[in-house]
Amino acid sequence: MTSTIITGGRVRTLDPSAPEAEALVLSGGRVLAAGDRDDMVRAAGPGARTIDAEGGVAMPGLIDTHPHVAHFGMLAGGLVDLTDAVDHADIVARIRAKAATTPPGEWIMCTPVGEPHYFIRRSERDLAERRLPDRWTLDAATDTHPVLIQAWAPRMPNVVAFNSAGLRAVGLTAFIPDRVCDVEIDKNEAGDLTGILRGPVTNYYTYDPFWGQILTKLPKLSMANAVAGTTAELARYTAQGVTTVYEGHAMEPEHIGLYRHLRATGALPLRVQATLDVESVIFHPFDPLSHEEFADRLEQFAAQTADGGDDVLRLDGLTLSPGGPCFSGHFATYESYQDPFGRPTRGNRFVSLEKEETFVRFCAANGIRANLCVGSYREHDDFLDIAERVVREHDFRDRRWILQHAMTITSQQARRYADLGFQVTTSAGFAWGKGTMYGERMGTHVWRDLEPLRRLLDTGLDLAGGSDWGPKNPWEQIELAQTHRFAGSDHRNDGPDQKLTRIEALRMWTTGAAKVLGWSGIGSLTPGNHADIAIVDRDPVTCPEDDLPGTRVLRTLVGGRTVHDSGELSGPAEETPAVTS
Repeated sequence: MTSTIITGGRVRTLDPSAPEAEALVLSGGRVLAAGDRDDMVRAAGPGARTIDAEGGVAMPGLIDTHPHVAHFGMLAGGLVDLTDAVDHADIVARIRAKAATTPPGEWIMCTPVGEPHYFIRRSERDLAERRLPDRWTLDAATDTHPVLIQAWAPRMPNVVAFNSAGLRAVGLTAFIPDRVCDVEIDKNEAGDLTGILRGPVTNYYTYDPFWGQILTKLPKLSMANAVAGTTAELARYTAQGVTTVYEGHAMEPEHIGLYRHLRATGALPLRVQATLDVESVIFHPFDPLSHEEFADRLEQFAAQTADGGDDVLRLDGLTLSPGGPCFSGHFATYESYQDPFGRPTRGNRFVSLEKEETFVRFCAANGIRANLCVGSYREHDDFLDIAERVVREHDFRDRRWILQHAMTITSQQARRYADLGFQVTTSAGFAWGKGTMYGERMGTHVWRDLEPLRRLLDTGLDLAGGSDWGPKNPWEQIELAQTHRFAGSDHRNDGPDQKLTRIEALRMWTTGAAKVLGWSGIGSLTPGNHADIAIVDRDPVTCPEDDLPGTRVLRTLVGGRTVHDSGELSGPAEETPAVTS
């Protein structure tokens, strides 16, 4: 079996017993050895292939434990990409090009303008005109296709734009009032619809009755677009050095089916671990299950995940997501705060406490690893009270359940989770994208408990990182775990309960993430582990904080196979998009 040696740069193994090396040898899809260059040349043997890192750094591939790859890929598949559009003429040209290849009468759906998913650094306000185009402008692109420029969660209030055919397709005319439910319907001075709607007009995490009716009239996702969109999203992840993802939130059978399809057709370029969400609440329409239906769903989903999968696609555990985000006013709190439209709210519970206890008891009694998406003080207390009752009857602490999100959490709550054997996956980007909003709507007192990464680690909780809504650059997420800066602001929430060291931040995306997932063989370049490697242009351990987000990935390997190549390195780089082991 021909081996491969990576040399010509530094190796950061993230293995505490041997953290640095001059060279790395791969064989059979795994790490054979790491050490001095001369020793590694001998270990590689004659005829070994050589990858010259050319001064770069080889390190373990990153593990994103909250990416929503399938969701964001499926939702973007087939859309006209307007994320980097500069003005109305640019938007019209892109839609016109799509119309030229689309049968008349079919919808043309477009992404929002700006940087997903918070749209803080760039949005439609940064177009030359500082606004979305109205229906008459969009009609210049096509008057034979309905057109919609979407709004993506979580930002709320938000804004969308229809052309004239789009307004007709969803049944909107000038006769409609200026506001229905919380949706503002823009009109000009003559009373004509402009095609602009504002309010709870996002593609998910919206429960406005009027906008919900509009959503039912939009085109359904197709399998072809879902595959194309997810494949493109996966390529973006491997291009950033990500070699494993954990899909643990809002995963429904069709999402698992998509991954199985990609695996079966040889189109899955990285490793995936996933769970099924027993009652996903984020997509319209959300119709709560009866308690009997919920109990039946537990049995069905547990059976679907029983085989566990393989070293490329694994299913492990069940997820429950009882609450929602603050942006849309669903964050469950003890004290009232302002919803997106200025009304007082204490948030919502989408899944009843009775169902939550049924979920905890089912997982505990059947030895199933539970995943809880919980983020507010009240959600934590509700769950912990249940879990502390159940653990006395069915001790689940050795199953190492996972707490997801945890964007706000007190010291006392962290200790209670640690006592229950929990691990945590969260996103430093929650503070970046939501910190200012939390301060405005809930009060700046919540900042002391916002993304308290240091607190969680010091409490004894294993910690992993995820990109979630963004920034989607994992290297920026690693920087944010240290700086805790807020987007669009000079504020840094880097208090004693928040700030991590560089190596701790890196571990959230490597060894710590592997430990949280319970996936042996990934996360470090320890001999015997999978050869999942990112070769980057700078040393992520020592480079300045401000330089981390600019990290360029020169090559990504999964199981020793190249899944991304920037073209800047010499040595074998045969493209092998599928991972087989």
